[in-house]
Amino acid sequence: MASNKLPKVGTYILMKSYENMISSRTNLILVYTRRSVGAQLRTFVFYVDDILLTGNDVNMLGETNAWLSTQFSMKDMGEASYILGIKIYRDRSRRILGITQSSYIEKVLKRFKMKNSK
Repeated sequence: MASNKLPKVGTYILMKSYENMISSRTNLILVYTRRSVGAQLRTFVFYVDDILLTGNDVNMLGETNAWLSTQFSMKDMGEASYILGIKIYRDRSRRILGITQSSYIEKVLKRFKMKNSK
């Protein structure tokens, strides 16, 4: 999705009763959330031409993804493993979800020739 579509996305989602949580002045990042009956939660994070869709109901996520596909030209990339340089990891059997920026830290250390520093 092209970044010039973000304002259109934001307007449409607000019309669907989503709450705007974060907007940047340039509209390059937008975050919307909606809590439904039965404690269903949906969150959209838009950054330039990427969308991260999260929620606590798999069926609802599928419906939301299908709806987005009818509104915008997009490709489903599956579950997120990296976004904005942040690695997302999960262990479903132990019900663990986490994030790390270790790859980014390694790149910075290498760039400043500090990889072996303590």
